[in-house]
Amino acid sequence: MSGLPYLDADAVARLVPAARAVQLLEDALRAGLDPEETPRRPVVELPAGQLLLMPAAFGRYAGVKAATVAPGNAARGLPRIQGTYLLYDGETLTPLAAMDGIALTSLRTPAVSALAVRHLAAPGAGDLVVFGTGPQAWGHVLAFGEVRPLRRVTVVGRDPARVQAFAARCADLGLETAALTARPQEPGSPARVTDEVAEAVRGADLIACCTTAREPLFPGGLVRDGATVVAIGSHEPDARELDGDLMARSTVVVEARTAALAEAGDVVIPISHGTITTHHLAGDLADLVAGRVAAGAGPRVFKGTGMAWEDLVVAAAAYEAWHGET
Repeated sequence: MSGLPYLDADAVARLVPAARAVQLLEDALRAGLDPEETPRRPVVELPAGQLLLMPAAFGRYAGVKAATVAPGNAARGLPRIQGTYLLYDGETLTPLAAMDGIALTSLRTPAVSALAVRHLAAPGAGDLVVFGTGPQAWGHVLAFGEVRPLRRVTVVGRDPARVQAFAARCADLGLETAALTARPQEPGSPARVTDEVAEAVRGADLIACCTTAREPLFPGGLVRDGATVVAIGSHEPDARELDGDLMARSTVVVEARTAALAEAGDVVIPISHGTITTHHLAGDLADLVAGRVAAGAGPRVFKGTGMAWEDLVVAAAAYEAWHGET
């Protein structure tokens, strides 16, 4: 174990560019990977937050990510989510490499969303509204730009300085930008937004929700038919970014039905309220890639919670690329 190679954040990002990650995930699904067979991740409650263990096996490899979620870290100037990935040989279970687990998460989560957008969104979708200003929000701007011709990005966040800084980064990519401050959501209350945010949501082709919100970010009725909404901010059954109205109107795709029905509050809460049923889910990512999802006339929604097979696919590719360099 003392000689185990470690791939840091820079190495992971260099070895697997965003466009490559999107294609790797699609290739794995086309090769027969079934998201429904991925083991459920144990979530261990700790005094400071949560410990998540995410194991998976496919093809020549197996692996596990140990991730932590510490809500109090923001006040300490530390990342809310941290973690490490360990990759094994699939036949002998010999450890092959360790790598930065958060770099892996920051890469594969936007890539999964971009894969869904590739198959759900209109080919010319170019107007994106992104809720959130953290690493996942930025990763989604980059990944969506690999699969759709982005022209304009409107960023919505709670901290005006962070919103402005995020918009400036988007402008550096040559994108038209707008920076809007969100109205705080009150627990248990219907979503309320400023007129500017409402106008942006109404006009958006793509909406990416990358926040720590536990209540819907905006009224679902604002989203126009044909628009594509991606929600990846939560993995808890009592937290959601989207309201039941939007879910009921939409063609809903999830990473895996088993994971969504256990962890995705955006799905679990409207089912518990009787707004939708389990039959409302149009399919999982494998169904989407295989062409087994027919989008209806309303909006399209992809709800992701993050799954271990996605980490494994990208980690294996990073290892193979690193091995090819040595």
